[in-house]
Amino acid sequence: GKREFDFPATTTFRLYIDQLNRARYYKLLSFGGNATYDFQPTRTSRHSITPFKLTFNVLQHQSEEFREIADANPALYISLKDQFIPAMEYTYTYDNASARGIKNPIWWQSTVTSAGNLTSVIYRAFGQSFSKEDKRLLNVPFAQFVKLNTEFRHLWNMDKNNKIASRVALGALFAYGNATIAPYSEQFYVGGANSIRAFTVRSIGPGGYHPAESRYSYLDQTGTFRFEANVEYRFRIFKSIWGATFLDAGNVWLMRKDEARPNSQLELKTFPKQIALGTGVGIRYDMDILVFRLDFGIPLHLPYDTERSGYYNVTGSFMKNLGIHFAIGYPF
Repeated sequence: GKREFDFPATTTFRLYIDQLNRARYYKLLSFGGNATYDFQPTRTSRHSITPFKLTFNVLQHQSEEFREIADANPALYISLKDQFIPAMEYTYTYDNASARGIKNPIWWQSTVTSAGNLTSVIYRAFGQSFSKEDKRLLNVPFAQFVKLNTEFRHLWNMDKNNKIASRVALGALFAYGNATIAPYSEQFYVGGANSIRAFTVRSIGPGGYHPAESRYSYLDQTGTFRFEANVEYRFRIFKSIWGATFLDAGNVWLMRKDEARPNSQLELKTFPKQIALGTGVGIRYDMDILVFRLDFGIPLHLPYDTERSGYYNVTGSFMKNLGIHFAIGYPF
């Protein structure tokens, strides 16, 4: 039948440069470009295709502290080394918030990224082995991996003053062929204002691994598998002022064993107890077009052994464990 509306398709060309500066540790420069084609066949479905995306990571500066940690954890250094990331990407998004008669909307997005395969095919065309390791692009190693991200959100509007929002997110990253370790910039992490709010960014994981207390320990707390689940009850206090109470759970794991990070591998028997759990409260100023948010999170379960028995295995004072996050926008 005749469609009620038409949505325009767009093509976007993008150049970017980004510098990640870890004070007294390292500087990582990333620059590159991509071309993306977006189209929306229906009101609720959207497709995004990036046939080519090229990023170049350059490790600009290394401190003595970084070299010491890199010596103890070679995987960290390999993930940060100079390399090209030639990738293609596809994203599907379903969002029925604007559909007619929808009171409790859902949002689902899945992205699959493939890196290095087209470059390897070109190698094959010139007579080189597809599975040959240490293949290079302009004499620089390039990454080869497959990455999958999927996230589901649901909003239950109980009435105009009460809502329950929930989210489940999964991610998997598998490096192969030209590299056994994926780039650091592609790896997963949890914690922070939009994740498990009882913990700061990269302060837990992978799995039950817990590095020695150090101001630099967060640098190797990334993984290649991610699971996260969140639920948040939002209630109006007065006009544009909203309160919230929430429960966050999740962690990251490694899909391959790493001797330098014990208890970090994804295993079914240890999976449940390695899921970190946190709760908390928050306050929001919701102006419809902009939301200011302040959250206070406290851990209920740590994914590693704290030598304290029982599910509630948190040690230390309340203030030491309190996570405070100020952010713009809702977490999900």
